[in-house]
Amino acid sequence: MSNAHDYAIADIKLADYGRKEIAIAETEMPGLMATRAEYAKSQPLKGARIAGSLHMTIQTA
Repeated sequence: MSNAHDYAIADIKLADYGRKEIAIAETEMPGLMATRAEYAKSQPLKGARIAGSLHMTIQTA
């Protein structure tokens, strides 16, 4: 088993800001948080690769 990481941290000074943004998002998405709590133990998507796309408009910018 390798201990190599497949990520890079561009600016560790932004970590606190990122944690704050995640906390805000968690309060603004109760449905997603309920789904996370329900499936945290069973992890039905473990190992799956999931992709998505987001279409930006002037209303969502």
